[in-house]
Amino acid sequence: MACCGCELSVPFGDCSQLSGLSFSFSVGGGGGGSTGAGGGGSAAALTRSLSALGSSVVCSSAPSTASPGQLPGFLCRDIGHGGGGLSSLLGQRMAASRGVGGGLDPPGGSGAGAGKGRPAGAIAALGGMLGKLFKGADPSEQTAKKYAPQVAEINALEEKVSKLSDDQLKAKTIEFRERIANGESVDSLLKEAFAIVREASWRVLGLRPFDVQLIGGMVLHDGQIAEMRTGEGKTLVAILPAYLNALSGKGVHVVTVNDYLARRDAEWVGQVPRFLGLKVGLIQAGMKSNERQESYACDITYVTNSELGFDFLRDNLAGSAEELVLRDPNYCIIDEVDSILIDEARTPLIISGQAEKPSERYYKTAKLADAFVRDVHYTVDEKQKSILLTEEGYEGAEDLLNVTDLYDPREQWASFVINALKAKELQKKDVNYIVRGKDILIVDEFTGRVMEGRRWSDGLHQAVEAKEGLPIQNETVTLASISYQNFFLQYPKLCGMTGTAATEFVEFNSIYRLPVTVVPTNKPMIRKDESDVVFRTEEGKWKAVVVEVARMHKLGRPVLVGTTSVEQSENLSARLAAVKIKHQLLNAKPENVEREAEIVAQSGRLGAVTISTNMAGRGTDIILGGNAEFMARLKLKELLMPRLVEPSDEEIPFQKKGRIPPRKTWKALMKAFRVEDLPIESKMLSKSLDEAQKKVETYFYDIRKQLFDYDEVLNSQREKVYSDRRRCLVSQSLEPLMMEYAELTMDDILEANLPPSVPREEWDTASLIGKLTHHFSLVWPDLICPLLSMGGTNADISFWPFWVDECAWVKNGIQEMTDKVAPGLMQEAERYFVLSQTDNLWKEHLQAIKFLQQAVGLRGYAQRDPLIEYKLEGYNLFLNMMAQIRRNVIYSVYQFQPMLVKDANGKDVKGGKEKATKDSKDKQPAKEVKNGVGTSRGR
Repeated sequence: MACCGCELSVPFGDCSQLSGLSFSFSVGGGGGGSTGAGGGGSAAALTRSLSALGSSVVCSSAPSTASPGQLPGFLCRDIGHGGGGLSSLLGQRMAASRGVGGGLDPPGGSGAGAGKGRPAGAIAALGGMLGKLFKGADPSEQTAKKYAPQVAEINALEEKVSKLSDDQLKAKTIEFRERIANGESVDSLLKEAFAIVREASWRVLGLRPFDVQLIGGMVLHDGQIAEMRTGEGKTLVAILPAYLNALSGKGVHVVTVNDYLARRDAEWVGQVPRFLGLKVGLIQAGMKSNERQESYACDITYVTNSELGFDFLRDNLAGSAEELVLRDPNYCIIDEVDSILIDEARTPLIISGQAEKPSERYYKTAKLADAFVRDVHYTVDEKQKSILLTEEGYEGAEDLLNVTDLYDPREQWASFVINALKAKELQKKDVNYIVRGKDILIVDEFTGRVMEGRRWSDGLHQAVEAKEGLPIQNETVTLASISYQNFFLQYPKLCGMTGTAATEFVEFNSIYRLPVTVVPTNKPMIRKDESDVVFRTEEGKWKAVVVEVARMHKLGRPVLVGTTSVEQSENLSARLAAVKIKHQLLNAKPENVEREAEIVAQSGRLGAVTISTNMAGRGTDIILGGNAEFMARLKLKELLMPRLVEPSDEEIPFQKKGRIPPRKTWKALMKAFRVEDLPIESKMLSKSLDEAQKKVETYFYDIRKQLFDYDEVLNSQREKVYSDRRRCLVSQSLEPLMMEYAELTMDDILEANLPPSVPREEWDTASLIGKLTHHFSLVWPDLICPLLSMGGTNADISFWPFWVDECAWVKNGIQEMTDKVAPGLMQEAERYFVLSQTDNLWKEHLQAIKFLQQAVGLRGYAQRDPLIEYKLEGYNLFLNMMAQIRRNVIYSVYQFQPMLVKDANGKDVKGGKEKATKDSKDKQPAKEVKNGVGTSRGR
């Protein structure tokens, strides 16, 4: 990814859709779920909301009397806690037969509403035994037992805290900070701080965190991932550890997946820490540097993962300390941690700058791609996102382009041809991107939102522009990059929360060292999980969805339909319009994005039909009835949607599946259709789909693991480079760094010219003198006599480090004289030389590493491990780069000669020039490059 004209790297791979199969979820039937956070999920509020929609109220303590046709069309599925299988199914059936939580069975079943079923006591006992046998201990129960003593202590403080005035509550923050300053640990304040936040939340928001939300807060404070079911109030939970860890004054980052959620959370739950005297900041796309500095300086900062990552990269490209916006990382809470650390981990963050001007070759190869035929001139690997030319395609391309060799390094036509074919086959309009004016805007595959100002790398974006016949923008080169894995591993304390972490617990543990803890729900889960509905044809699937939406719309239920692309959403919109069903469309197109807040707010109204891509799929609140007075908050990902394509990520079904109607209902709906439009019912097919899903997840895990392994090699190098750069940027004196560079440069010169393994009589002293003259020409005349008098060219090796000290002494003398005329000029020049050389050579190193990574893949055919080869050669490249940085800096510093120049008004201004080299072999004048501190002669 990149922003402000920078690039978005292309993911290593993507999921291919299963050929010949279509997937759908109906919007029939009704069921309840666990209530929301605090007062917002109260039974009374839910009762009012359901009553407003003309539905019968299902109470947890009474038998169910409602039929599926009377409940709203927002349906959920029970994910369970730590597994399913036989014990989960038995548990659901037994809960329904006892009337627990208002569970409903399909018509003809043995639910409580039917007044049938076996004795509850015997069934419960049998279920308990089988549950332990098949599932073992419930992880959520273990979590509850572990934190029960601390919860009890927090509850014991509630009466005392509730008697405090508002001013006394605010004063507690000052007291806590003073205690930390006096040596008390943050952990020791947990119980008091949580009690204070709970009371403040009640007074400010009208929400009192439940005991399970206190447990979630403690799990986050312990640096773990809290798996909390949708609607359990994770947004409110985050405030508890955020407040506690912000007391140290080192800052807390609360990371969300998009700007809307960051703004919503900062404005809503951010009121609590503000009430208690803490500063709350918000980072949004398009903010200026000074605004970002102010927000990051706050005690708690709400920010998206991409903005945070790019701010880190921009800080490491800053030209002065005043441009830095981030503080040192301290504590980070990631909302929807599975989306950020798992889904988006396949795509590294990249900031790039402009390179070469666009080439006309893009247009030529775009025409070539249109003329080529798939499986004749080229083959496509959808899974690997790759294109391979056939022999016929290879020869045809050379003929049409009038070249002798596509892979001639002097021409490099091959990359243009491959990118043109990728743009044709793999980048689909209104799926992967949209066209706005003369720009190609990338659609984020995870959020469904347009990523403003970001571009694909390696010429792919230019190829898509050529495909659409748009003006081609400049090509780019990578300036800085980092993966999400290594970025978030910088935090000394990292935690996260989501509803679907258990499915990825191995990856969280192995890469991020984050254990997953299942937090119990506030009330028993009563959602029911049904299998997928599969159709033989795409057309049959679409017909079934339209019929089901029409049926539920006629009953007055609000219906939300989820699609995976702009193209699909518009297809369904046209079908609904054809049958005269009024609906709202929410996708990445600008005319729809502008109405996002309005569409989402009203999607719970009676009879509303909303079609949405996954852009609003995480954390967006839907209010039943469309009225904030009836606060029955349900997360969008908790609702049932007809899901029109099976997503590639396993957690998405967990987030969005719901109960479908009984098979009899489906068959009745299908009478109007042909036989081939009937859904396919087969346990074997369902099993095959589950196995395919696991294979896809395993494939994506391998991609993320490979990215992490390779980026780990680069990360150690990145840490060293960025550390030296930051040291140069913020240091008041660069003398120690210059001395270190000079000594290491001398070591390199001595090793090359006076190797210890060679007798002294055979030393190439002439070459040594030439190198010293070249690198230290500014001080050379002052030191040539002392050099000769102390042994000259026959001096022992131990003499040369002393000679470096003498060079530094002479340079310091020059600097002192310079400072009298232009204070700070010499240090400003040194800083400029270090930063410019580091940035330029690091940029070249990133390109070299990129090519190396591509090259080592072929060494597997020679029975050599590509990763080991990459580590060895990458390390050698890094050593050479660091040595070159030192040499270039010392060369520039010891040739820089300050001078005074006149401005337009005749006044003296700071400036400088480099002394001409004395190397007789180089008679040509060096190229001069003007900079902020003078004129530097480039090498």
